[in-house]
Amino acid sequence: MDHRLCVDGEEDGSIHLEVGELRRLSEATSKSSTMFEPRRGLSSIEKRDSCEADNENSNNESSTSVRAPEKKLTLFALRLAVLEKAATGLGTLGFIWATVVLLGGFAITLDKTDFWFITIILLIEGTRIFSRSHELEWQHQATWSIAESGIYSFKMLRTSSNLLLQSIKNLCRPINDAVKKRRRDTVEANVVTPRCSDNRNTRTTTRTWISSDVPLLPYAKWFFLSRHISKVLYWLQLLSATACVVLSSTKLIRHNYGEIAKGDTDKRNRASALNIFYALALAEALLFLTEKAYWEWKISYCELLDEVNKECELGPLGMVSIRRFFYDAYSRCVNGSIFDGLKMDMVSFAMDLLASNSPDEKLIGARIIRQFANSERFSDDTLQKIGISISLVERLVEMLNWTDHKEEELRLSAAEILSKLAGKKQNSLRIAGIPGAMESISSLLQTSRNCMHAADEVGEKKLIFDHPSYGFWTFNHLGLLILKKLAHDHDNCGKIGNTRGLLPKIVDFTHAEESLLKNENVTPSQIQTVKRSLQLVKMLASTTGTYGKHLRKEISEVVFTISNIRDILRHGEKHPLLQKLSIEILTSLALEEEATERIGGTGGVLRELFNIFFGQSIPDNQKDVTAVAGEALAMLALESKCNCHRILKLRVLGRLVEALKIPLIRVSAARILRNLCNYSGSECFSQLKGITAAAPTVLQAIMLQENKLQEVMVGLAANVFTFMSSFESRSVFQEAGITEAELAKKLVQVLKKHQYPATKVPRIRRFVIELAIWMMKDKKENINNFKDLQMEEVLEDVLETTSELESFNVFSGTVGLNRHNLTIHSLVETALKLLVDK
Repeated sequence: MDHRLCVDGEEDGSIHLEVGELRRLSEATSKSSTMFEPRRGLSSIEKRDSCEADNENSNNESSTSVRAPEKKLTLFALRLAVLEKAATGLGTLGFIWATVVLLGGFAITLDKTDFWFITIILLIEGTRIFSRSHELEWQHQATWSIAESGIYSFKMLRTSSNLLLQSIKNLCRPINDAVKKRRRDTVEANVVTPRCSDNRNTRTTTRTWISSDVPLLPYAKWFFLSRHISKVLYWLQLLSATACVVLSSTKLIRHNYGEIAKGDTDKRNRASALNIFYALALAEALLFLTEKAYWEWKISYCELLDEVNKECELGPLGMVSIRRFFYDAYSRCVNGSIFDGLKMDMVSFAMDLLASNSPDEKLIGARIIRQFANSERFSDDTLQKIGISISLVERLVEMLNWTDHKEEELRLSAAEILSKLAGKKQNSLRIAGIPGAMESISSLLQTSRNCMHAADEVGEKKLIFDHPSYGFWTFNHLGLLILKKLAHDHDNCGKIGNTRGLLPKIVDFTHAEESLLKNENVTPSQIQTVKRSLQLVKMLASTTGTYGKHLRKEISEVVFTISNIRDILRHGEKHPLLQKLSIEILTSLALEEEATERIGGTGGVLRELFNIFFGQSIPDNQKDVTAVAGEALAMLALESKCNCHRILKLRVLGRLVEALKIPLIRVSAARILRNLCNYSGSECFSQLKGITAAAPTVLQAIMLQENKLQEVMVGLAANVFTFMSSFESRSVFQEAGITEAELAKKLVQVLKKHQYPATKVPRIRRFVIELAIWMMKDKKENINNFKDLQMEEVLEDVLETTSELESFNVFSGTVGLNRHNLTIHSLVETALKLLVDK
């Protein structure tokens, strides 16, 4: 099996595509909020998914207008049924006429030749009608076997003749040779080739007979198989109809019904009665031959089945499905109402087959649904029908546990279908709601390595996974894809986290060695596996609420999580998207105190984050990686004294100060510096003294910038000035070319502008008040400036408009985390007290 199969339609064939995707994500994240801002409504991931869903729906709107190709077959079946039932009706009328009128009324007066002609015709027609009623049954039975299903036509005459001759030769051979040959054929027919592109049957051994292999007689059973009977009946019908045409035409042309003596009243209507009978017989036979000719025209000349198969996009293996569908539709039209076949469609037909107990039928159904679910034209209608059938979804989930290599294609089809179904929210809820669904999906994440390990633990000598060509990686891709789509729903994330052993399996796929990350010729599937597992871990780690807290705890406790991410940060410069996903996982995990300490305590993680954050050789279209690295560092330094000490030991303070002048990373640099000032402790005062060099840059940014950058600079300023004496601060203001009065005026303007707390700058008023308090301490001149600017009234307005939004450092969605030690009310009261007392 080709392990490089892109099972979900994503093309990650080169690093250039990863960079392109990273650029799109960069544009999206530059406009989106971070953890330092609350997020209303959909998260960025959900928004992106909803946009993809909208695009998919718009594509499907055009596809729903496409006429279903199988309608050609159901219409063809209806027309054949009309001819068949008309011929049968005429045959029945002729039979009644012959038995009641001719043989019943004129049997004694009939000419000898007429009597035998009528008898032969009745026998022939009886044989044909019997053959016809049973030929359809046998043909239908033949389609139950993938290897033997077929549509019989005149093109098969030569083939059938050759088969007949071969069978006769087999009869003449020693029985043992024939039996051996039959055994070889049976073995070959039952060998399963798991590759989807193989044209051979993938049938498994069952405890019941396959109808096409049933030996009707105990002797020469290699010849008298049920799958050969339909061929015999097919040609018997043609010969019967042809003989009927010849006999009837002969009598109608010659008109030799015997002489009628003058005055013989018993024979006066004999000629008319015979004409009617022969005409009925001729019409019935001609109608049947017309039906066969029409059959041959559409099947052999117009190649209707091939045309429908091509339009259904089923490929070479699809002819088996198309033949079976046609016979089912034709059988319904013939055996019931002629309109019964019109009610059939390929999706419902495939769903019925998939629920069957026959391996061949299940495989036919799985192939159809799999192809239709992957088709842009038919996927929407297909997934809609499958999604509302809970029993079928349960069957698909059950198939994920079929780990025998003989059932590989069935398992693969079930996994692909579920990966498509999971893309719809309602379907994902149904899948996750099935008992044992997560465990079944978890089975897709098995690898040959951990399978052998499991075998050693339980002492098994042989595994069902030991087939050399079993496509572990393909199933791994699909398992991760299904989980990724299920994780879009909040409740499903909780179920994933509660499934025993699933999180370690997911984390295991994030492992990427240096040789893999730096290899120029790495296969896309290998990078795709790491990427998809990182995406899944990121979605789980960023879950909000109680589920999110539990998941972050569980993910961080997996001993390989942080070390795997560190390897990607250290060696993944050629894969910026993998680095970005890894960093975002660290940012989410840092919401939990224990995880924050684990990350900081893992050797090299902080250093690698700073290497990326300060990276000068990173191309401009990949600079978004540096931005997320800065956010992760700010989160890791938040309320973590140990991590602040670790960062200071890296001696990056000077570079952080310089980073305040770089547009892309200055926001994150300001946040990191502020957290270092707040949470390092008094013992690090001397180490942080160098932060005063940032003061001129900070002041200029406060005066010239707006919104987010202004917010972080105001917040940093309130901390930077605490490391200065009054003399040093005056020098800084002179160096920046700004007076304290101008700064006071700017701060009052900011408070008036942000009269109500905004989600984009939730802490700006808090930081402004903190800076104003520092300016007013022991500086009467600044107090007078603020009074002149009516600071008291502005602060009173702040008291009337405060909200919980301003009480937190970071947010998980709309939930505030890491509450500030001082409330904004206490800060306002402190500022008002300074204004009044002085």
